[in-house]
Amino acid sequence: QVQLVESGGGLVQAGGSLRLSCAASGRTSSSYAMGWFRQAPGKEREFVAVINWSGGIAYYGDVVKGRFTISRDNGKNTLYLQMNSLKPEDTAVYYCAAGPQTAQAQGMYPYWGQGTQVTVSS
Repeated sequence: QVQLVESGGGLVQAGGSLRLSCAASGRTSSSYAMGWFRQAPGKEREFVAVINWSGGIAYYGDVVKGRFTISRDNGKNTLYLQMNSLKPEDTAVYYCAAGPQTAQAQGMYPYWGQGTQVTVSS
């Protein structure tokens, strides 16, 4: 079992930056791939980024590529998402997830956090 708790969300102006964190606990949390997903009001949850267990491989959704950076510190059991050049359309609840494969499909992730709200004002 893996427990995930996100933090770092908030209100920021367009063009600003935020860093989200996701604290993981559980016996094998450092061996899982970890990802970020987001869900905007009235929209389906979408893939943002994923990183493999070692941190050596990362993939990004097209809408965030070049602006967001995913990273992890296995010594601290923490996943990060550095978000730069934020846009109003980045407003969403951001979720972290953990799973056995470095995948973009939500169904590949059995463990999810509760989410943290990010609001970008224009």
